[in-house]
This record gives sequence, C-alpha cells and structure tokens, in this order.
Amino acid sequence: MGANSSSISELSKNEHLKRLAGKDVLSENDPFWNQLLSFSFCPPQTSADNRLLMEQISPICKVFAENNLQTGNFCALVNVFLMRCVELKASTQCENDIFTWQTHNALFIIRCLISYFIENMSEGGLLREFAVKDIQQGNQTGEPLLEKFIDALIHLLIEVPVVNFTYVIHLEATNLLLTLLSVQLFIPRIAHKSIFFQYLMQGKCSKDACPLVKTLLDHIIKHEPCPPEALGGSHAGSMLYGFGAAVASGLWSMVTLGYGGRSAPPDDEDRAILANQSLLLLLVLANHYTHEKGMHNPYRQALCTFGNLQDSAPSSPTSPMPVFRMNLTGLYDAFCKHMKSDQMTLLLYLLLHRNSNIRAYILSRTNIEQLVVPILKILYSAQERNSHHIYMALIILLIMSEDDAFNKSVHELIVRNITWYTERSITEITLGGLIVLVVIRTIQYNMTRMRDKYLHTNCLAALANMSSQFHSLHPYVTQRIVSLFELLSKKHAKILEHLRNSPKMEHNNQNDDRSSTPDYATDLAVLEEVIRMVLEIVNSCLTNTLHHNPNLIYTLLYKKDLFVPFRTHPTFQDIIQNIDTVLNYFTSKLEQHGTSNLSVHQVLDVIKQAILQWPRDRLKKFPELKFKYVEEDQPEEFFIPYVWSLVFHSSNLYWNSDKIELFTLNS
Repeated sequence: MGANSSSISELSKNEHLKRLAGKDVLSENDPFWNQLLSFSFCPPQTSADNRLLMEQISPICKVFAENNLQTGNFCALVNVFLMRCVELKASTQCENDIFTWQTHNALFIIRCLISYFIENMSEGGLLREFAVKDIQQGNQTGEPLLEKFIDALIHLLIEVPVVNFTYVIHLEATNLLLTLLSVQLFIPRIAHKSIFFQYLMQGKCSKDACPLVKTLLDHIIKHEPCPPEALGGSHAGSMLYGFGAAVASGLWSMVTLGYGGRSAPPDDEDRAILANQSLLLLLVLANHYTHEKGMHNPYRQALCTFGNLQDSAPSSPTSPMPVFRMNLTGLYDAFCKHMKSDQMTLLLYLLLHRNSNIRAYILSRTNIEQLVVPILKILYSAQERNSHHIYMALIILLIMSEDDAFNKSVHELIVRNITWYTERSITEITLGGLIVLVVIRTIQYNMTRMRDKYLHTNCLAALANMSSQFHSLHPYVTQRIVSLFELLSKKHAKILEHLRNSPKMEHNNQNDDRSSTPDYATDLAVLEEVIRMVLEIVNSCLTNTLHHNPNLIYTLLYKKDLFVPFRTHPTFQDIIQNIDTVLNYFTSKLEQHGTSNLSVHQVLDVIKQAILQWPRDRLKKFPELKFKYVEEDQPEEFFIPYVWSLVFHSSNLYWNSDKIELFTLNS
C-alpha cells in the first residue's frame, strides 16, 4: 500500500506504511499523504482476501497503534480524508477521478486500521486513537473527530453520485460504517451503550437518517454491478483514465494485492456488491435500539414509515405520514428478483411487519405470484437453508395470509410449469394450491428433521388464515392435506402405544439414564394440538367453501376411515362431527348411484351434483380461524445476532471468528 509496492507480501516492508506507523509526527499538510495515497489496486473481494490482507499488515497496525498515542498520525489521516471529503462532490462533477481515487485509498487505509483496533482494543481504546490530537491540544469541548468522521461518511453516501469511478468509494464508505459498528460482534450482550451507535442514533448525523435510508434503498433497488475495472478485470488500469501513464516518476505504482490475474465474478448478481453491503448496513441500523428506553432509532423510523411516490395520503387513517416517498415498483421488482438471500428476506419481513404503506402496496399487486413463488422456493429448499431463513419466509406468508384479499386472489392466480417442485410434475395449479403444498411439505420436513413446535404453529396458522378462502383445490393438494392428517394419525397411535407400554418399559429400564427417555406425554400434547389445527383447517374449508372444492370431498370420502378413531376423542369430537356430517351426506348420495361401478370422474360428477343440494346450515359453526403474527417481547435478542451473523457470512469482510462473542459460528 503506497508507492513502490507490488504485492501483498511486500506490504509489511513498504517504506510509506512504515513511516505512517513510525514515530514521525505527520501534519495534515505533509506531502507524504499524496505519496501514501497514490496507489491503485484490486480491492479485496472476499473475506479470504481480506483475511490475507489483515494478516500481512497486522504487524504494522500493532506498531501504529503503539506509536499513534504519541504521534496522532491516525487523527491526521482522518483529517486528510475529511478535507478531501469536502471537495469530493465537486471533484466528482468535474470527473476528477484521481482525486476521488486517492480519497478512496484514504478510506481503505482507515478501514484496515479500524479493523485492527476493533479486534484488539476495547471501545475506549479505539476512542483514544481518534482523540489523540484533541487530548494533545487540550481541545475536548468541540465536536469529536469520530463523530465528524461518521457524519462525513454519511454525507458522502447521500451526496456523491454513484458513477463508474465513485462506485468503489461508496462501497468503501459503506464497509467502513459496517466495520465501525462491528464492535457489537465482540460483545456478548446487545451493545446499548456503544458510542458508535449513539452517534448514529442521537448525534448530528441522525438528522440525515431519512436521506441515508433512501440512498441505501436506492442502491438495493438499482442492484448495480461493480464496474469490471474495479474488480480486477481486463480493464483494471482504466480506473485511472490513463493518468498513471502520464506520471513517469513511478509515484502511481500498481498494487495488485496478489489478485491481479483473477477475472471478475461471472454474473451481475454476484457483482452487485454495493447493493448487498447497503442492505446489510440498512439491517444493522434498523435492528439496533428498537426497544431501548429513551433511545429513538431514526433509521428504523424512516424505514417503517416511508411511502409510495404515487400516493397522496397514508395507506390508512391510523398510519403516520410518510417521512419520504419513493417509487415502490422498483422496490417490489427487487424483492421479486433477489429474494433468495437471507438479508433480502429479512428486509421484506421488516417492511411487511412494520410499514403499513409497503404492506398495502405489496398486497395490492396483481402479480403477487412473482413475489410469493420465490418465498415458496426458499421453504421448498429448507434442507439448504438455515432455520432463521425458513422462519422469516414462513412469517412473511403468515403476515400476507392475514389479508382476506390476498387469500382470495391466490386461488384465482394460475402458476404454470413449477419445475423446481419435484415431488410431482405440475403443469398448472393455483398459487393458493402451491402455497398449501409447500407449507405442508415444510411441516413434514420439520416433523422428521427440526421437530420445532413453533415452526409447526406458524405453518398451520398461515393455512388456517387461508382455509376459509380455499377455492378449486387441485386433487393433489387435497391428497396432501389428507395425507398430512394420516401421517399425524399414525404418529398419534404410535405415541399412545408407547404410553400404554411405558410402565413395563420403566420397570425393565429402571437403571437406565432417565434423561434419555422420550417425554411421550409432552409429545402427545403437542401432536394433538397440531392434529386439532389440521382438522380445524379442513372444517373451515368445508364450512365456507365446500361448494368450490369437490376434490377435497372426494379425497375425504376415499380416506374416511382415518377419522373413525377420533370420533369419541374429547379433543376432536366436536370437529369430527362436522366432518362426519359431510361424509355421511355424500356417502348416501353415492350409494344411490351404486358406487361399485362408478369411475373417478363419475364419482366427482355425483359429488358436484350433490353439492348443489347441500344444505349450508347443517354444520356446527366454529369461531373463524384468524391468526396474527406478534413479535416476541425482546426481538433484539433474536434479530441482532441474526443480522450480525449475516454481515459476518455475507459481507465479504473479515473478522477473526475466534474473538467473536455475540454468537457462535454454528448457531
């Protein structure tokens, strides 16, 4: 880093870096800074690249940290950046890419130093590195340098336009904010008293929360790939627009960090680095200080109250006035195209749950299948996902299912050629039917793998909300509904058998370790709750839309013996009576036609004719099935470790995993 370096292995010997880390006091106006910042390189693109870089420069960073308390050179470097930042917008308009590139390099060096400080110092120690000059000069009453620096980063993101040669400076500023806030990674509790978060939430930069949130959302929507020249592609030298060739002194030596021969990533999805980092930063800002007394989170407030550019009023009389507006078509399209990542799913969850304007807009879309199908694909590939991602996708479906118009529309939309659904070839099906199939599959997957009661509850709650609007269910869908009940019935019988034999088992195994013995009574109670909900879902459909679902009646008749063992069970007796009433009615109609000689199509014809004569008041009324998602009392305890685990795994930045205390890497 600095002139005359040619590879990462030589950085520790670089004379410019050694002088920066040494005992010489460098003023902000020293010509040394132009020499130090005059390098061009392919920035580290992966966490492995960043790890290699940090390992090479750690010895220099250690010496720098020791000497900086006397020299104040870190403060001088930050001030050099601040002076350049003032002119950055103007230089961009003049296409002064050399000035922009040097400013980027200053940010990059600052980030490397801060990464080292955060991992190897307390927060107080890091603050001292920022405050050396103020302490030396006795100036402790003015604006702290750290706050000036954070404010400058935010203004850079908001004010400097993103063009080819500024893309990387936006990326570096975003990475630096993530790095500063990553103090949370090294604290086992939620960092409610971190000075970095307090400056952002309460300092002067908090007044820019709305434009910053809008800027980050714009980056997510545009999803612009990093210019190939910034990723070390064949046009890498063109970032300097030929300036390097004009400087014969060798001041602008090329530093490839050992990656210069590598080609750019293959597709735009992988290369949309700024969109990904912006999304991660937005999630970090929005999920801290959500329930801390006396602490207002302006970024969360902005994210939860912005509205649609085309709307002149809030989505409902109780909704707050939007703090800003933007074209939501682009945001909706971004969700539809890029839903496969945890972080995009988490942002959609947050907006659906907290922003009534966005929820109303999304639920009003006539092409809602373009959003729902990617969510179903997440659930379908559950074995490839972490449990948090599955939860978020399920809760999104649950929130959507709270809306009656959504439940009606999904049974009117036809989706075709669902090639990723491999259990059975489906040429076309209603979106509602596909939701039922995937959610039931998720329940069955959970029963065999995860065994999570709350996942069952969320799955069944979504189906229950939809059940009164079930319409034209595909034969395969009705088979899967009844097959789920059959599977649960078999498990129920098996557990009852274990309980009947349990006294004998306890006698035979009285010397065994009781902690390894299954708790069959608890398992039975949970299972009966699930069976009850499945029966309520079937009953809700029969009560409300029986006349639109002949295939369900056919499947129930075909499997009617499954319900016999539950007729006298006190937990299920009332609901089974309704199902028996339906089964008895249609059985009698079929018997009038002689069932032994009827084909499947003929049986369905009889059912359809009998539906026309069905007396709708014959079934006992039950309360309408309506479930509403409610967030836990202490959501930060779940969301902050989750968000930071996404940053750790998805940002391509590097932190020493051995020092992380917020979560364990296998959590």
